[in-house]
Amino acid sequence: MSDDPTVFEVRGAPSITVREANARMENEENNALLLDVREVYEYVPRHPTGAVNIPMSQLQRRVGEVPKDREVLVICEHGNRSVNVTRFLRAQGVARALNVDGGTEEWEQANLPMEYAQS
Repeated sequence: MSDDPTVFEVRGAPSITVREANARMENEENNALLLDVREVYEYVPRHPTGAVNIPMSQLQRRVGEVPKDREVLVICEHGNRSVNVTRFLRAQGVARALNVDGGTEEWEQANLPMEYAQS
């Protein structure tokens, strides 16, 4: 799958842990994009800091917005949709797409940086 020991496979998608995803986000040289594929109503109330939202339901028509020249870390709520999206993006030529295993739920439980909507 990869020479990178931090990458493992989940249902046919190269994957990393939420902590590894956060480390890659914090490394400015890496220039990784955290792509949140949850629906807008899921994303707005809470999402990982720095995440860009393109809902899975809109991805086919918006795939051109996903960069092919950098790492794309795909996250959803639990890690199910993101596996499918990671496989789809790789088939579309986004060679450095990685699934974030455990999703936003695990990201939040790990006390990684989150943004919350003001109520």
